[in-house]
Amino acid sequence: MSAARAFFFRSTAAAMALAAGTAAQAQSYPAKPITLIVPFAAGGGVDATARLLTAKLGEQLKQPVVIENVAGAAGTIGTQKAARAAPDGYTLLFAVASPLNVAPLVAPSAVRYDSFKDFVPVATVGTSPFVLIGKPALPAHTTAELIQLAKAQPGKLNFGTDGVGTSLHVTAEMFKQRAGIDLTHVPYKSGPQVLTDVAGGQVDLAVLPLSLALPFVKDGKVRAFGVTSLARSAIAPAIPALAESPELKGMEMDAWLGLLAPAGTPAAVTATWVKALDATLKDPEVIRKLAEIAVKPQLIAGPAFGDYLAKERKTIAGVVQTAGIKAE
Repeated sequence: MSAARAFFFRSTAAAMALAAGTAAQAQSYPAKPITLIVPFAAGGGVDATARLLTAKLGEQLKQPVVIENVAGAAGTIGTQKAARAAPDGYTLLFAVASPLNVAPLVAPSAVRYDSFKDFVPVATVGTSPFVLIGKPALPAHTTAELIQLAKAQPGKLNFGTDGVGTSLHVTAEMFKQRAGIDLTHVPYKSGPQVLTDVAGGQVDLAVLPLSLALPFVKDGKVRAFGVTSLARSAIAPAIPALAESPELKGMEMDAWLGLLAPAGTPAAVTATWVKALDATLKDPEVIRKLAEIAVKPQLIAGPAFGDYLAKERKTIAGVVQTAGIKAE
């Protein structure tokens, strides 16, 4: 047998052995507990959503799903750790837009991963709208009146967010651009701080997660102008969608939550997760609990999730470029 022929047979055998090993791994998956990296601190909204799902996911997968909080740098530290994990299905990322589609645009030198090359999109879990709120003393009660007020005094009104280059900042800038108004940005370190100052009258406006602001809205401590989803939220149907205003038609910037796996994770493994997520998100108790924190279950799986991410990246890139947003 020639050397070339022998090499061919050895290479073929090796490839077949690798394929067989991968198939066997997928068939036995999962055989041990699974770690879900949440790139934010415990106790926040992202963490709360992840923990709400883990028990039911564990039942579906027949293995414990353990949360590991890896906070820091707007979620990029935990996201990087997930990107570097072994692609065996035992470490996944509970993902949101900020570290994946915002940070790479506003602080590219600080991001050590490629959101599209270093991950395999598994599926979304759900979406949750932001809400534009204002201090009660503002002489505007509707979005149309607010836009008119801002146009009459360019740059005088301000808005608070949880920092420069965050998803909330990008959403507020999108509102400014679509409405054709000039507002002054006041960055804070956290959303709750912004909410407190809007209620206290120190800040005019803010874009915040609906779940965070809603108790203040219900108590009349802040005024809600509109949510950032195309349709009204089921838990706050009295608050209009910003997109209902003619000036803001089609405006949409929901927060999404989903799962990503390290690049190279076998397709059979991600398919197992999609099946588990589908069953979990159809559970009545899970649906009820998600609704309480303003999350609407939504499963977009595989390549469709990848397309969703790419479309969002393009939208955010346009806003960032126009506004000239750069992380501090």
